[in-house]
Amino acid sequence: MPELVFFSGTMDCGKSTLALQIEHNRSARGLQGMIFTRNDRAGAGKLSSRLGLVTEAVEAAEEFDFYAYLVDHLSRGGRCDYVIADEAQFLAPEQIDQLARVVDDLELDVFAFGITTDFRSKLFPGSQRLVELADRVEVLQVEALCWCGARATHNARTVGGVMVVEGAQVVVGDVNAGNEVGYEVLCRRHHRRRMTAATARAAALSPDVLPVEPPVSTRS
Repeated sequence: MPELVFFSGTMDCGKSTLALQIEHNRSARGLQGMIFTRNDRAGAGKLSSRLGLVTEAVEAAEEFDFYAYLVDHLSRGGRCDYVIADEAQFLAPEQIDQLARVVDDLELDVFAFGITTDFRSKLFPGSQRLVELADRVEVLQVEALCWCGARATHNARTVGGVMVVEGAQVVVGDVNAGNEVGYEVLCRRHHRRRMTAATARAAALSPDVLPVEPPVSTRS
């Protein structure tokens, strides 16, 4: 039976790489898929991974209707054996409903990839709807790491390496963005403390941090 599968995880855990791998594996077996994305780091109409892989995709803007698009494609004699939707956290809940309808009415597998929560640890509306509707939710097993070495579970937005907790939910950026708006994955403890790799280094080098002198021996 066709399924709606949601592959979720933090930034930098290989979601887009897995999407490209699924596309490669299925196309190698003679299947033809449709790839959709929104706000990819490589630009409109692209699906890219941080490993440098990139392929063409259909940009699913705010008013895009997945079901209508695929019905039109198939009615014109086009072929589609499966659907890949990357950056699915940016989709509207009604667009997730359309993907579910693609599975149920067109009998196509849909593989959606996205981040579950935003930089404030709040669910993205698209991700929330996927959790509600998906036949399966798969948490990616490639663990991203916090700067401290612990498993990263939260996405932090940074400006010049400093974590921010206010602003629009969707601002396109990337990890290691320097002084621009960027993102960093953190463990829960350091997300709560708003301690990024940059602020941790600054704290370690701060002259306000007094060295601890070894105790003076009283033995003669």
